[in-house]
Amino acid sequence: MRRLVRFGIQYIVAEQLLRRPPRPSAMYRSALSGVTSKSRRPLRCPFFSPFRAETPIISSVSPSPGLESRLPIPSNRFSSFRDPPSRASFAPSICFPDWSPGLRRRVVSRTRGLCGGSGDRETLEYDVVIVGAGPAGLSAAIRLKQMCLKRNADLSVCVLEKGPEVGAHIISGNVFEPRALDELIPQWRHEGAPIEVPVSSDKFWLLTENHSLQLPSPFDNKGNYVISLSQLVRWMATKAEEVGVEIYPGRVTLLAEGCRGSLSEKMIRAHKLREKVQGQHQTYALGIKEVWEIEEGKHKPGSVLHTIGWPLDMKTYGGSFLYHMSNRQIAIGLVIALNYRNPYLNPYDEFQKFKHHPAIKPLLMGGTVLEYGARTLNEGGFQSIPYSVFPGGAIIGCSAGFLDVPKIKGTHTAMKSGMLAGEAAFRTLVEGATMETYWDNLKKSWIWEDLKRARNYRPAFKYGLIPGLTFSALERYVFRGRLPLTLKHGKPDHEATDIASLHAPIQYLKPDGQISFDVPTSLYRSNTNHEHDQPAHLHLRDSTVPELVNLPLYAGPESRYCPARVYEYTPDENHGLKLHINAQNCLHCKACDIKDPKQNIEWTVPEGGGGPGYTIM
Repeated sequence: MRRLVRFGIQYIVAEQLLRRPPRPSAMYRSALSGVTSKSRRPLRCPFFSPFRAETPIISSVSPSPGLESRLPIPSNRFSSFRDPPSRASFAPSICFPDWSPGLRRRVVSRTRGLCGGSGDRETLEYDVVIVGAGPAGLSAAIRLKQMCLKRNADLSVCVLEKGPEVGAHIISGNVFEPRALDELIPQWRHEGAPIEVPVSSDKFWLLTENHSLQLPSPFDNKGNYVISLSQLVRWMATKAEEVGVEIYPGRVTLLAEGCRGSLSEKMIRAHKLREKVQGQHQTYALGIKEVWEIEEGKHKPGSVLHTIGWPLDMKTYGGSFLYHMSNRQIAIGLVIALNYRNPYLNPYDEFQKFKHHPAIKPLLMGGTVLEYGARTLNEGGFQSIPYSVFPGGAIIGCSAGFLDVPKIKGTHTAMKSGMLAGEAAFRTLVEGATMETYWDNLKKSWIWEDLKRARNYRPAFKYGLIPGLTFSALERYVFRGRLPLTLKHGKPDHEATDIASLHAPIQYLKPDGQISFDVPTSLYRSNTNHEHDQPAHLHLRDSTVPELVNLPLYAGPESRYCPARVYEYTPDENHGLKLHINAQNCLHCKACDIKDPKQNIEWTVPEGGGGPGYTIM
């Protein structure tokens, strides 16, 4: 009998429902209440009242007579991966794909709701549920279905995505290394993949306030491409559906969540997955990005530039990127490690200041910003990888932390980890193996080899910019990753923040409206939207900490580290200051969940697919 890889859904449902107010959530109601195992029972939670649903709910696999006529079937949920849906189409909805005749679906009709009680509903069952339609999740789904076709096995696979459309919440630099895609879809060059601009130059600058010094480039981008990752995952979604994967946007993400996945972190803590392999804590950075359309004469498709140094101080790790895409578009951004010490540092304003550098500003003059966004990224590397298997499932992609820091790339490693997890799921279901084969094969893969070789680059910079550059040069050009020691990370990012009295406030110039912009203007360009009447998805564990600790000791750093002005201190009735949370502005970057000095802010998944609406990021 086939066994279901359930990916810990029952645990996750309980975790989510226990901490939510007693209000029906469209997201959980539409996604989790119907996703069930082959036991023919819906997921149940004894701690929460039943939900009611007005539409059929998904759960798994051989359509019952007449069901197709009752399910809404969109004509094309992905539109074109180059021309994504308009913002007006980003309303959350329950989407059902066309019924593929190659899949056996069994509809368990009129089953009960999440916790029993009244409220009959249709459910569909799946062998494998992969939640998160990013490069890791889609690669896992595609590889699993490829193995099914090769071995003539019949396993149903469903991908759930928290964004309103596939790609809407995806943001990355992105200089793409096609290594994993070559393995996954070898003919991608002939199948319309939005990968068209090869790297044509690869430069690395050290910036001072008014000058730039060219250094040897350590990134080795020959054979790589400048792409939009949000466009790539939309294309991958079409390839996944071609092999029988079903994808449902507008749901909750679980274990392929990307960096600092809220549920992945819960699984890591609950099962002590870092302790199991003596892993160190994860370290993070915040990346802020804009896509511009520049003048034709300034555009050099495939040109790649990275910088370090100014505008950051000598003790703050970070750098910038500038990639020339197609159609006169460039991607420009600044990445700042979140273990910075000065609580007055404002990553958003540092990015605006960076664009005024004499070597950067002329390129942007006369151009137009098309899109803005921000996201945290893992920088812990090899030392911080947790044991990536838990009872019933696995953690893949950036949720596990497979970013290659020296390369500043994680898409290819995320895809490869997804492929390995898909293979392990297939062997678990068909051959009677266990999901531990994923961990075993991960350690034998080029992911493990690459990350181990790069393990000392990031922690070397805890000693400052010049010592970090010196050690990294020795590691790359002399020892080549074979140094017989492994450096440890410094303090966790939230503990690295100094008290405000040790620093002077930083005075930032007012945006000029041409090169630099205020936060509301940038936020508009991110297409961010949340339903205003939903419960706030940003929670304070102790409501007194902002006024009693963060404000007097750290000068209210949450008002600065957030790149969307979600957190503001406003006057209260007692002529003091009180923290106000503008949750509707949230870009889902997760910086608050990481950098708050007392870890008092918890980021949770919002209802209804809300968040940014990226199209070319």
